[in-house]
Amino acid sequence: MNSLRQQRVAEFLRDEISEIIRREMRDPRLGFVSITRVEVSPDLRYAKVFASVYGSEEEQAATIDALNGATGFIRRLLKPRMRTRHIPELTFRLDRSMEYAEQVTRTLNELREQLHSEPETEQSDSNEQSR
Repeated sequence: MNSLRQQRVAEFLRDEISEIIRREMRDPRLGFVSITRVEVSPDLRYAKVFASVYGSEEEQAATIDALNGATGFIRRLLKPRMRTRHIPELTFRLDRSMEYAEQVTRTLNELREQLHSEPETEQSDSNEQSR
């Protein structure tokens, strides 16, 4: 269970890292990136940053590599913004939850279409049989 302090630091890091990526980073490997969540260790020294990347598998891998390569730069920009003794070590991970949610939505829509089309087929079959 996360403490209130961990939650606050995680939320702060999510917002600030998003801002740094959007305004400060100029790496051409960065695609369309969205920081979805941050998990902070109990001692606040380590943070896993989950990023959702729009694009192909290669673009996603290149973006995560670019972010992991820029951790020193990001931490240096975080230093004046944070009021903690230590700036967490950052590790970027690919967050596939958006892809999973899209897949679930697509499957549900297909099922809905199948359910709506089945009664029409059954009604037309029964009408043809009664003739």
